[in-house]
Amino acid sequence: MNDTVLIELRTEELPPKSLKQLSEAFAAAVFSALESEQFTTSASVCTPYATPRRLALTITGVVGRQPDREVERKGPAVAGALDAAGKPTRALAGFMRAAGVGFEQLHKTADSKGEYFVARRQKAGEELDVHLAEIVGQALRKLPIPKVMRWGDSEHQFVRPVHSLILMHGERVVGGEVLGLQSGRTTLGHRFLSAGEIVVADAAGYAEQLAAGRVIASFTARRAAVAAQLDAAAGKLGARLNPADGLLDEVTALVEWPAVYAGEFEAEYLEVPQECLILTMQQNQKYFPLLDANGRLLNSFLIVSNMQVDDPGAIIRGNERVVRPRLSDARFFYNQDRKNGFTTRAMRLGAVVYHNRLGSLGDRAQRLGRIARSIAERLGADGNVAEKVGLLAKVDLLTDMVGEFPELQGIMGRYYLLHEGNSPEVADAVEQHYRPRFAGDALPRGNIACAAALADKLDALVGFFGIGQLPTGDKDPFGLRRAALGVLRILMETPLPLDLADLISDARIALNTQGVKLAAVDQALLAFMLDRLRGMLRDAGHPVDVVEAVLAQQPTRIDLVPARLAAVSEFQKLPEALALAAANKRIANILKKADDDLPEPDIALFEEEAEKALFQRLLLIAPLVKSHVANEDYTDALQALAAVRSEVDRFFDEVMVNVSEPLLRGNRLGLLKTLSAQLNAVADISKLAV
Repeated sequence: MNDTVLIELRTEELPPKSLKQLSEAFAAAVFSALESEQFTTSASVCTPYATPRRLALTITGVVGRQPDREVERKGPAVAGALDAAGKPTRALAGFMRAAGVGFEQLHKTADSKGEYFVARRQKAGEELDVHLAEIVGQALRKLPIPKVMRWGDSEHQFVRPVHSLILMHGERVVGGEVLGLQSGRTTLGHRFLSAGEIVVADAAGYAEQLAAGRVIASFTARRAAVAAQLDAAAGKLGARLNPADGLLDEVTALVEWPAVYAGEFEAEYLEVPQECLILTMQQNQKYFPLLDANGRLLNSFLIVSNMQVDDPGAIIRGNERVVRPRLSDARFFYNQDRKNGFTTRAMRLGAVVYHNRLGSLGDRAQRLGRIARSIAERLGADGNVAEKVGLLAKVDLLTDMVGEFPELQGIMGRYYLLHEGNSPEVADAVEQHYRPRFAGDALPRGNIACAAALADKLDALVGFFGIGQLPTGDKDPFGLRRAALGVLRILMETPLPLDLADLISDARIALNTQGVKLAAVDQALLAFMLDRLRGMLRDAGHPVDVVEAVLAQQPTRIDLVPARLAAVSEFQKLPEALALAAANKRIANILKKADDDLPEPDIALFEEEAEKALFQRLLLIAPLVKSHVANEDYTDALQALAAVRSEVDRFFDEVMVNVSEPLLRGNRLGLLKTLSAQLNAVADISKLAV
């Protein structure tokens, strides 16, 4: 019988931040197992459900019995399975016993590792009831749960205590035990709004039956309902929501039958920077702050409650009463920080360890000031202002507000600097020197802020690379990959006419000046960053061969990379492109075997008309290519190179390069070296060869 399977595990309140992930992983594991056991059909659809007190799923089109099928069991390699007389070895004999077959029933097959024996036999299909409970148990054991717990006197383990289990196929209960619970068809609805137990009559109607018990079972549907109610409530108040997708997911995982209500707090709290109030409301209370049309915080907020009632007054007043102490704490921290002074805290940075091998925060501040000054001066900006930003960038780490809310670092520095009369340029740069904090984040604005942001990231990269603390696998405790991507984005997207190798050298010198002992870092770090750039460009949709052609030259002017990519892409469209790419590849292979100190080509030594023609063509185009490259007109440079194709083809058709006469051979190799330099002036076009 083909019907819908329902699986529900009713638990105590599950961790809200991981509920969606747990639900999706559970559904995917069960579906995959049923599919591999051939219980599903091509039309089967898996739907995950998740509420604070349950993980569930339905799968349509599940058959009650597997089809009969041939199963194959892999045995030992043929080479070691037979003795000198051609008789089975002990290994093969053991395999045959385990598989229940005789030697005449074995088959030989092969893969990339060699030839081996297999046992094939027909297996009768089994009932769904035989497998379902075990499949569910295995899926639960595979869930990404960092910490499990036991409950009562049971030895079973799960992320939270489990109270009931439903295993159904259509209208019937599938018998089985999971986590010590026998399957049934009974569950519970909303903790307060439901009228008692819900007896599930049919697996396909699960979501509708729970809705009657005031539970929206689908995480996706519940999230959409919360979002719609929030938008409607904000609209009634003439306000808009502060973007908070993470909070929306979290509150969706906290409620089963959501209802949105509006609360208020005293307007006097608005004297505190709104970022502080927004963070405390969102992080501590799970409220949604409201903003006016200009993005300014209002003294009202939205509550997502798990109780839909006719008179929500008590709920609203209770939440208003709870939020006031949090807002008072924020106001206290803000006022205390301003009383204690900001710039005077800079003297305390020396007492805080940054890293035991890289010095204190005070040492780091000195380095940031020095590196930021150097970068700013390269950009024609005021080095004194940039150095001041570097010296003050980390001071707000010592404030009470940032100690309570680390997410506000940089933001609070700006407020405190403005309070003490510093220029907006300095204050804004202190805030923005952390940018970009994540993929897609805004970049710092202006040369001073960019200089400080680059200094911050380069100091970390050079320092941790220099002491051997490199990222490994998926581990990157110091955020070096993020820092590298930030540097690359600032240089490329702003764009800034800075040499990456010079920037790395500046940061290394700043560390060396303080006596920090570093391993050789420049080339390794440059290679690391170019590898990050390779990933960035591929993710942005640039063709792999074009990216490789540009990065093969190890460019250090990252701001020029987009123009080089565009030029190579245009060059690929030319009819001469493929032939020149192949020729360049051939030249590179020839030059690999030649001496490094090849002479400049001498026209007096040329014997063949083809080599003379190529030399004359290079004399004509070399100044043009050089001028285009100097002016960053890379497309024009590559198009100029396309004119050499006929001479290159003729050269390889008519000229023998590796002749026995040394002087003639060296001259021809020197000509190819000159040609290679021209062809690679923008990118290594040999990477475009098929």
